Amino acid sequence: MKLNTCLCCNKVLQGRSDKRFCDVHCKSSYHYRKSLEETPRFYNKVDNQLKLNRKILKQYNKAGKATVRSETIIELGFSPNFFTHFWKNTKGDVYLFVYEYGYLKKREGTKEKYILVQWQDYMEKE
Repeated sequence: MKLNTCLCCNKVLQGRSDKRFCDVHCKSSYHYRKSLEETPRFYNKVDNQLKLNRKILKQYNKAGKATVRSETIIELGFSPNFFTHFWKNTKGDVYLFVYEYGYLKKREGTKEKYILVQWQDYMEKE
């Protein structure tokens, strides 16, 4: 008779013949380590970038409206290609939003800047 061992810690398993882990901690640890070895799924890449973008926009927009040089936030990992929705103002400017934090790319001379805003009630669609 072959003894089954835990896939995580290699302890001899007691109980059912199809048991693979000695406890929930080993099971969790095994699957976590296994997930780190796999290439990230597309969903995870997008979700992680959205979270990072939101964190950066929140950090630089404490007062509800701010202006920041594009290279400042790009260096931190901000990617303007990842956003959740947009809002177009009466002037025709399109603000891209990552949840409640929005940005509009502007060029002033040779410098690119982002105007940062927070979502407001008046931005709701009618």
